[in-house]
Amino acid sequence: SSLLVEMSMILSASVIRVRDGLPLSASTDYEQGTGMQECRKYFKVLSRKLAQLPDRCTLKTGRYNINFISSMGVSYMMLCTENYPNVLAFSFLDELQKEFITTYNMMKTNTAVRPYCFIEFAHQRLEPATLSGIVAFILSLLCAALNLIRGFHAIESLLQSDGEDFNYIVAFFLGTAACLYQCYLLVYYTSWRNVKSFLTFGLICLCNMYLYELRNLWQLFFHVTVGAFVTLQIWLRQAQGKAPDYDV
Repeated sequence: SSLLVEMSMILSASVIRVRDGLPLSASTDYEQGTGMQECRKYFKVLSRKLAQLPDRCTLKTGRYNINFISSMGVSYMMLCTENYPNVLAFSFLDELQKEFITTYNMMKTNTAVRPYCFIEFAHQRLEPATLSGIVAFILSLLCAALNLIRGFHAIESLLQSDGEDFNYIVAFFLGTAACLYQCYLLVYYTSWRNVKSFLTFGLICLCNMYLYELRNLWQLFFHVTVGAFVTLQIWLRQAQGKAPDYDV
């Protein structure tokens, strides 16, 4: 029985638009064999007939099963070995559906025109936040708030006196935007995430260099250090690996 459990696995999963069978996202196949290739053909045939099929269905084909559920115009399909329990299969599809719905605006699925436009879907989840990551998030919000307050004060000074430099206002608000974007990168996965975090940190450093005359050394040190700390936490919090039970 332990051997059966070991050999029981999910091999592939796809997200398909029901009305025309357009593949929105797909995972990498676990294995490449003759039987597997035949099942991929079944995937393509089924994707064109999803509108005519029940919302929950299982198709047995040789040594493999194809399970799928359809909801809100989108179908979630998976290929697994024949001994993979149907309860676990549909539980996986339910979780896949929940993640897709919470990750994307479903209106986008209706307007998509090219295949695999949500190809990055499978890599959206980040590792759980650590205590240091939470601290970094709070400190970055604090820096953003400080920059925002100083920016509004600079606007007031500009309105009261023509001698105020407008570029200071721009620097404060750019610093605010950079800190908030660091918070976003800390919480959400995006492509080129690490590169974006380093570029954002560089913007924070440039803003503080320009504001050198308005801040003392301790203030400059605090803002730059927090920016570096958040950048480190973004780099440390990487995308989660695939669950070992799924193999997709």
